[in-house]
Amino acid sequence: MAFVEPVTLSARGVTLVPLALEHEDGLRAAAADGELWNLRITSVPEPDQTRAYIETALAMREAGNRFAFAVLDEASGKVLGCTSYHDIVPAIKRVEIGWTWYARSVQRSHVNTTCKLLMMTHAFETLGCHVVGWRTDNFNFASQAAIERLGAKKDGVIRGHALRRDGTIRDTVMYSMRSGEWPEAKAQLLYLLNRHRTQ
Repeated sequence: MAFVEPVTLSARGVTLVPLALEHEDGLRAAAADGELWNLRITSVPEPDQTRAYIETALAMREAGNRFAFAVLDEASGKVLGCTSYHDIVPAIKRVEIGWTWYARSVQRSHVNTTCKLLMMTHAFETLGCHVVGWRTDNFNFASQAAIERLGAKKDGVIRGHALRRDGTIRDTVMYSMRSGEWPEAKAQLLYLLNRHRTQ
């Protein structure tokens, strides 16, 4: 049995469903909202690479090291982006959250915080994870700030760690949260989301 089983997660008008080939057109449209593939520090697929992107995610799911979700607007079913559990290590009950991107029109909205709350809740409270991790490009300052807002702690930087899409080599900033830190982080995320709703 896989450590991460297929599941649908929903809250605040956002739904995470297991990524499938049927999401190809929606994913392509979401990436086109802001031409996100032009950002050198992200994993967003170019339009003609969208199917291969999904097929790669499904192969990684089959191998047990990544479980990708399509992020949907609950009311319309519109695809807003993509996010994943990855580097799944069942033996030590650790997952990372990443491969995350959203259409420009929903960036800086409640969508990312809601997705992270859903995924962290599932990881800590259903999967029983001891630790959840994140990694990001050393130049992706927006991502680093977003991860730190979740309450994650910076573990350090792995230098010369991975290739960017433009062929340059990136340093990777690593973050994590332990299960004991989750209750306080969850309370803060709920506070932020409730405050967002009342503004």
